[in-house]
Amino acid sequence: MDNSDTDQKPSFWQIVLSTIAAAFGVQSDKNRKRDFKHGSVMPYIVAGVIFTALFVIAVALVVKVVLQSANG
Repeated sequence: MDNSDTDQKPSFWQIVLSTIAAAFGVQSDKNRKRDFKHGSVMPYIVAGVIFTALFVIAVALVVKVVLQSANG
């Protein structure tokens, strides 16, 4: 078994992808182990807050566009 991915701290993009996967509930066991093995929880909390804010803004914009097109 190749543990090279789990022996290093997760990169910025790995944290971003882990956050997105967690939001949709599709995180792989290998990535979950990597995420919990190294580093602080803080990058994941920050990424989660940013992802949630962007998601809420995106949904609000979609609703606004749909309501404007329905009225117009």
